[in-house]
Formats: sequence, structure tokens, C-alpha cells
Amino acid sequence: MSTDPARLEVVHYPAEVLRRKAAPADLPAAELAVIADRMIHLMRREEGIGLAAPQVGLPIRLFVVDVPPGDGRTAQGPSPSATEGPIVLVNPAAAALEGIPQLHEEGCLSLPDIRGDVMRPPKVTFRAHDLSGREFTIEASGLLARCLQHELDHLDGILILDRMTQMSRLRNRAAVRDLERSAVPRGRHPPR
Repeated sequence: MSTDPARLEVVHYPAEVLRRKAAPADLPAAELAVIADRMIHLMRREEGIGLAAPQVGLPIRLFVVDVPPGDGRTAQGPSPSATEGPIVLVNPAAAALEGIPQLHEEGCLSLPDIRGDVMRPPKVTFRAHDLSGREFTIEASGLLARCLQHELDHLDGILILDRMTQMSRLRNRAAVRDLERSAVPRGRHPPR
């Protein structure tokens, strides 16, 4: 990989990488571990609970989450780290989304100062690989289930802006416009 993981930082909307579908994370395990460590550091520094590789400019299918225990998580497979502390998911996929979708407020490190109501199923089952390449399954409910779905969306180029209720989109319109303007070089106008 040509990017030095130590130089990775959280990128903000409207960065193009946030809208791109991420490629499989086929890097060597040692390289993925360094990237994941940096992502965990950035997530904690920004006081987040999840961070996907596209959010640090890397279009690969990798994300990290760190939700406090007590959220109803169980894990199957050789990855005990999936039951506590930060969880690293390499090439994750949603195996099941269950329950009547519930409305809760979400934020995003790539959309600073923007929060909105998003509908998501309350229970999920995800399959992924750990940093050693071993497959594991994690079942989650509550905040962890929501966080897993949010981060998986990032790997598919989907942002909370796309999932927010209409009222939340209207409430955040000015903040979104400010982010778009701050990313456009002087003298150019963002697309409408």
C-alpha cells in the first residue's frame, strides 16, 4: 500500500472516497493490523464508536467499532475479540437483519456537527474475518447493531445523509451545504 498508516486522518464529506464502494481488503495481515490500530486511535481521539476505512481515505472493506459492553453481543468462531473491546471486521457482510426497524439519532465522524434520525433493524448477524484471516460471526442488538450497520453502509458508499428521515435532512441542510462549500476550491461552486 502506498499510504503510510501513520498519516491517515478522518476525511470529511464530500470527499469522493466516501461515496465509492470499497474493494475487498486483500492486504497482508500485518499491514491491516497497522491500519486498524491507527483507525482505532483516530476513532477514540474523535470520540466515535465506529470508523470505516473509507473514512480515512482507504477504499477497502475494513472497519472498527468500539461500543461499551452490555449491548447484547455474542460471537461465534475463533475471534474472542469480537465479544469485548474494539472489534476489527475485515471484509464484513450482513448475514441477517432482524426485527422491526427502529428510529434513533446517529452521527458520523465524516459529517461533523450533523446528526439525524435513521431507521435500522434492532438486531443483526454479521460475518467477517479478523486480522489473522479467521472467519467469525457476531450477533448484536442495540447500539452495536446500529453501529455495525452504519459502518457497513460506509463500505458501500452510503452515508447517514442517504438514510435520514426527511425532517432530519431538512434540519441539517445548512450544515451539509457548509461542508460542501468548505471542500470546494475558491472560485468554484459545488454541484446543485
